Amino acid sequence: MQPDKMLDEFCRAVERRDGAAFAALFTEDGVYHDVFYGAFTGREKIAQMIDDWFYRTASDFRWDMHDPVSDGRVLYARYTFSYRSLPPEAKGQRAMFEGVAIMKLRDGLIAEYGEVANVATGFVDMNFAPERIAKIFAKQSAALKARPEMARHLMD
Repeated sequence: MQPDKMLDEFCRAVERRDGAAFAALFTEDGVYHDVFYGAFTGREKIAQMIDDWFYRTASDFRWDMHDPVSDGRVLYARYTFSYRSLPPEAKGQRAMFEGVAIMKLRDGLIAEYGEVANVATGFVDMNFAPERIAKIFAKQSAALKARPEMARHLMD
């Protein structure tokens, strides 16, 4: 599948809450690393992430991919993403994010999805308490330090 077509289907499937169509873009053993919820492995779990986890505390998703670049093995795209946040403290505000999607490809499907996201904007939009934000950032910091490519950076 061409990158532009794949990215469009990726975004539209989230917007229409179609976990099955979203998961079909992944390999059978594909992994989606979500910046908030963690890793979801396999099509069944990835579909469940869209149909349940994403829509549990949000609605009216909008997702757009911009400027995709791919060598056939990896696909990068800048994105803009938003949703209407449902928890009481958010007061129905639209939470807005931007980031870069990083997709490892295999046989024309997504084998692994990860992202680097600016979540601060969304946290402000959702009226998150400073303590909650600090807890989320501490978890992200620990996950970054646990990655193999960070080992050299942790050396004294």
